Amino acid sequence: MGPLSPTRTMRLWGPRSLGVALGVFMTIGFALQLWGGPFQRRLPGLQLRQSWASTPRPAVPSCLPRQRLVFLKTHKSGSSSVLSLLHRYGDRHGLRFALPARYQFGYPKLFQASRVKGYRPQGGGTQPPFHILCHHMRFNLKEVLQVMPSDSFFFSIVRDPAALARSAFSYYKSTSSAFRKSPSLAAFLDNPRAFYQPGARGDHYARNLLWFDFGLPFPPEMRTKRGNPHPPRDPNPPQLPSGVGARAHTLDPNALFHPVPTVADGHRQTSSSASLDLGSSSFIQWNLAWLDSVFDLVLVAEYFDESLVLLADALCWGLDDVVGFMHNAQAGGGQGGSAVGDGGLTTEDRQLSARARAWNNLDWALYVHFNRSLWARIKQYGQSRLDSAVAALRARREALAKHCLVGGEALDPKYITDRRFRPFQFGSGKVLGYVLRSGLSLQDQEECGRLATPELQYKDKLDAKQFPPAVSVPLKTSRLPPPPRHQTTES
Repeated sequence: MGPLSPTRTMRLWGPRSLGVALGVFMTIGFALQLWGGPFQRRLPGLQLRQSWASTPRPAVPSCLPRQRLVFLKTHKSGSSSVLSLLHRYGDRHGLRFALPARYQFGYPKLFQASRVKGYRPQGGGTQPPFHILCHHMRFNLKEVLQVMPSDSFFFSIVRDPAALARSAFSYYKSTSSAFRKSPSLAAFLDNPRAFYQPGARGDHYARNLLWFDFGLPFPPEMRTKRGNPHPPRDPNPPQLPSGVGARAHTLDPNALFHPVPTVADGHRQTSSSASLDLGSSSFIQWNLAWLDSVFDLVLVAEYFDESLVLLADALCWGLDDVVGFMHNAQAGGGQGGSAVGDGGLTTEDRQLSARARAWNNLDWALYVHFNRSLWARIKQYGQSRLDSAVAALRARREALAKHCLVGGEALDPKYITDRRFRPFQFGSGKVLGYVLRSGLSLQDQEECGRLATPELQYKDKLDAKQFPPAVSVPLKTSRLPPPPRHQTTES
């Protein structure tokens, strides 16, 4: 693993130490502010390896591409599309992936280094270094740093909990006991405690899924015993403030603790700011501060293309390194791409979104926090520069889709007969995939195939490449020489 840098060393002060008295943490936090601790993150200078406009490419790049990456693949947040570009980049550059034995690292259990295929702990012999860790896990920094260098680039992606709840209900209805018992998402959110039991099998999909994936601890009022149908109510987050347009980065941080109408135990209630536990506010903020000290960048699904531009800039990658097709998207759904805002929704849908954000209050706090940090980074990058880069990325994606794909878009799985490109079907919705056009050159077949390959098939491809099956060679049996012609034996 190598020596830890000072900042990465501080990452090991994980959120699970928050069980100690909060007052002690506040004292430490005040000291860190005075001394310049890891929570005071500095935005790195953002330089593109090459211009995406028509300006001449510099003879000497101003930075070197980053190739030690840790991507926390969160659920139902557009993360499969990010995984696709990581698969392609690593495959093209001959990088070594930290792969699970199957397709996830023991999820929903916390990540353990021992689950990485081919991993040998320190003292267990030399092994080639890993470059990319990117498959589903529940984040566990201490164990991640046993596998990846401490100076790796850490990043993840989040999604508006209202959109995530819609996707998760469809996809995990047969997996989550809470979703399985509910006739619809609206019925579930109207009275979630009638269906949800903390600790029940698969119910981590039904509440604060992002918070869970980030490996963060839950506040005491949510850590109830398994099967308790009436856990204490926790503070509820607000609806999206009225008047907020496409630029959700203007959200007031205090909006997290504004009143919001909720439904619990069959009774409509309105929480007031006076009833909120300030300890919960501090608990959330301390966890968010810790995440800021760990992750170099967090993408936002609703601003997916803008996030990809910032990712390419931070990694010193080029346009073709981050352009790609959407993966694991459900028919009639999607994985983001529309900005937060309820202006185009019906009154019923707006109420559903508000209840989803209230029920997933920790995810909403997390989303607002990283949405704000994304737009702070965009401001530093430059809005006009960003608009040009996003336009170039979208034009390139459209051109690749027209060149590579039948119909130039994702198709219903019934049209996908090639098993290499047929996505895994799970949940109540159809997962879309791609069909390559006929007549492509061999080189285009390879590149278009990389773009169209679903995550499970690509993981299998990387696994076979990294761990080729041993070829068994039959052993030749050596025959004994014949005895001398005149040799005799005595009895």
